[in-house]
Parts: sequence; C-alpha cells; structure tokens
Amino acid sequence: MAANICSLLINTRVPCAATASPINNAGTKIRPSFSRPVVSGNQLSRSFIGTTKRLASSSITSRVIYSRRCLATLAESSTSATQSTEIPVEQLRFLSPAVAERMRSEVGTPCFVYDLATLQASADKALAFPNAFGITVRYAMKSCPNAAILQVFHNKGVHIDASSGFEVRRALAAGIPASHISLSTQELPDFFPELVKAGVKVNACSLSQLERFGQDFPGAEVGVRFNPGMGSGGTGKTNVGGPASSFGIWHESAGEVASIVAAHSLKLVRVHTHIGSGSDPDVWQRVSSLSVNLCREFPDVTTLNLGGGYKVGRMADEKSTDLAVVGVPVKEAFESFALETGRELQLEIEPGTFLLANAGAVLATVQDVVTTGAQGHTFLKADMGMTELLRPSLYGAQHPVVVIPAGGGEVAKTSSMKYVVVGHCCESGDLVTPKPGEPESIQERPMGEAQIGDLLVMEGAGAYCSSMSTKHYNSFPEAAEVMVCGDKMTVIRNRQPYEQIWQNETALPDGFIQ
Repeated sequence: MAANICSLLINTRVPCAATASPINNAGTKIRPSFSRPVVSGNQLSRSFIGTTKRLASSSITSRVIYSRRCLATLAESSTSATQSTEIPVEQLRFLSPAVAERMRSEVGTPCFVYDLATLQASADKALAFPNAFGITVRYAMKSCPNAAILQVFHNKGVHIDASSGFEVRRALAAGIPASHISLSTQELPDFFPELVKAGVKVNACSLSQLERFGQDFPGAEVGVRFNPGMGSGGTGKTNVGGPASSFGIWHESAGEVASIVAAHSLKLVRVHTHIGSGSDPDVWQRVSSLSVNLCREFPDVTTLNLGGGYKVGRMADEKSTDLAVVGVPVKEAFESFALETGRELQLEIEPGTFLLANAGAVLATVQDVVTTGAQGHTFLKADMGMTELLRPSLYGAQHPVVVIPAGGGEVAKTSSMKYVVVGHCCESGDLVTPKPGEPESIQERPMGEAQIGDLLVMEGAGAYCSSMSTKHYNSFPEAAEVMVCGDKMTVIRNRQPYEQIWQNETALPDGFIQ
C-alpha cells in the first residue's frame, strides 16, 4: 500500500497551466521553484510523502496529482530563485537515487542512513595510525551509540570510549566486552564500582573523581585525564582544553594527583588528554608532545591516550586530517621517550567524527517550498530538522544538502538555483543551512532545483546527529536508522511509535488541582 501511494504521489507531474514561464524584472525567465499537491476528497497531511507508513494507514480514496504552480511572487524576481550562472553543487556520497527512493517507500522519511563500507574503511584508516609500540583505537560512542555501529567497530577490533556510565551500560548491552570499554566522564556515576568490578577501565577526570576511585579501590590501577593547558575545536563549543574548559584535571595539579595516588596506593597506568572536536592538527601535535612529558611524572604509566577530535571535511571544499601524516611526529615522540626512559608507551586514540561523519546521512522529503519575495529567499521545508540534525542550529555547522528528484531521478551536477533549507520545528533557529559558524544567520545554498515531494539528503550526518538531536521537540517521534551495504538495506532502529513519547508521563492525582 505504502509503495503504491508513494508511486502515485511522486511519479505524476503535470506542467504548469500557464502558457509561458514567469519573467523577472530583468527580463529573465524563471523556472517555477516548486510544485504543490492538488487533492480532491480526503486531504493529505503536511507530512506528504515523508511519512509513507502513516499515509498507508490513512483512508485515502481520492486521486492525488502534482500540479506545477506558477507563483506571482516568483514572477516578481525572488532573488534566490532566478537563473544565473550554473555552478557545481554537492553530490551524493554513498546513496544512489534508486536506493534512496526505495528507502523512502519502505522505511519512510526522515531517517538516518549509514554506509557499512565507509564505516569499515574509516576503521581501517584509524587502526593504521602510526605508532611505535602498539595502538588501541577506541570509538567515541557518544558520536552515535547505535548497537549495530558498535558491533561493526567491535568486529574490526576497535574498542570503546564511553562518556557516561549509561553509555557503558549501553555498550555492554550491545555485546561489547567490559575489558574493551574505557570510561572518561564529567559525572562519575554512583554505580561506577560495579562497572570497575566488571572490568571497565576508568580515567578520573577530576581530583574528586580520583579520590572517590581511591576510596573504593585502594591499590588498583587507574587512569587520569589531564587538561594540558590548551585546546582546539571546530568551534568554541567543541573546544575542551585550556583554561576555559572544565574537562580533565588542570596540568599544574599533577602534584595533587600524585598525592591522592600515593594516599590510596593507586597505580596510575594511563594518562589521557583530549583537546576538542575538529581540532587544528598543529595544536593537536603540540598537545601530544606535552602529554608525553606528563608521563615522565608518573613512572607507572604504560598507556598514553591522546583522544580524538580529528577534523573531517564534510563540505566538498573542506579538508580532512590525514592520520598517516599527523601520526608520524607522535610516533617519533614515543620513540624518543623510550630511548630516554626505557619505557615503551602504548598509544590510544579516540576518534568519533573521523569514523562516522561521512559514513552517515539524513534522508528527508521536501514537504513545502515558500518564498519571501523579491528581497527575500526561497525556503525548502524538510520533514526533518533539529529533531534529527542539531549541529547547524547549535554550531553553525555545515552539511552538504543534495536534491534527488522524486522517483529517483538524476542528481544535478550544476545548478543556478539557491535555497535556504529549514526544518519542521516551530523554532526560527531550526536552520539546516546557516552561515559557517553563525547559527543565527541564514545562508542560501546552490543545489539542484527542488519541488515538493523531492528527496533531500543531508550528508556528513553520521556523527553527533542522531545521538545529539533535540529528541521529541514539537512531539516529533524518533527517526528510524538504516544501514546500507551496496543495494542492500536493513533497519537498525525502528521509527518510534508516537505513543512512546508520553508513555512515562503520569496523571495528576485526584484533588491535586484545587
């Protein structure tokens, strides 16, 4: 039923009734920028094609056709919809138009999509990080904690970096051995002793955490996360080092660390540092050298964890960190340390974005198109938003947006069209295309011509998207997640039944309201 409805909606397009294209003030013909559904009988909801499963369950007896509508406002030369020089536009990374259309038919939109081959290739690159005496790669699971993704990396030999006690429990539930999990957290949970007894490694991230660990496990091995005194991130909000950051124990407090370790006969075997996500490679290398020097102060240290945060280019013009290049000076620093001290340190790294970012996307449907006139913009309204992709609203993060014509049509290579893409939330900040680093400023993006019912693919959405969304805002249910392998696909998280949104709510008792 859903597939038939979807086919009906997306395959029938009727030309505009007008006999000529609208003309702007400059005398240029304007391509109508969108179509609208004309419905007789039962009316379709705003969600249109995007929620095909709901459409399938509706009582739809009328025929739905597409009609290309020529808007007077566009004839008044909306600056964002005029034809100009054709320029290259972003392209699909791993999805094909046919698979995307089939996914909409079978799963519905919005949904997250992850590519198995890209995940595996990213893991191989991380595991090949230059090292002197051995390396453990830990996946920063906060970037996307779906059990299927944890299992993919586990099968590649990648261990886990958890940022909360609840993430540890989630990893254990996914079948990850406790001995493969390391916990570095802002909030050491009350139940941390049970995790340690199970075999989970703990890095104390404050002096009080170290004291608590020592009280519960005197004489045990422990790790310590230090703030090395400098940080770097893609934005100020992703910088977790330096004096403006609360993460880790300030490096000048190393003496207090030594006192607590001695008081509880602890054995400090791991030093951990992390300076931010999207960090500058040069800063990362300098911090790596500082971290090696911290190991000199603690003779029992056998492992140095340098965190992650490697910059990944999502947009076509952005560059990514080459691990094979930035790792060479680190390897040399470990070798020099061994020559000086006789201690061969094991290396740990904790990539999240590097492993996930470009292995994921959000698949959505254009559910409306509106214009704000000659001095305004043409907006594409997606059936997703900050409920799936918060990074643009939070950081001004940039994600490629690709238009797939409904029916699985070919993606444009170049285009003269520019749009602002917004989400479905009742929130002016629900913006998919902000200016870089400016979440409150909109930016038009060149992309293929879009109409209601077309597909949108937000690329670079593997990391810190599903896990960091504003879940349930406006009572939108949690989107499905799908894994693809070539033409094959499998759902790895079902779309949430909307009744679950309020299932934990309880009614006020009788007489509570006077």
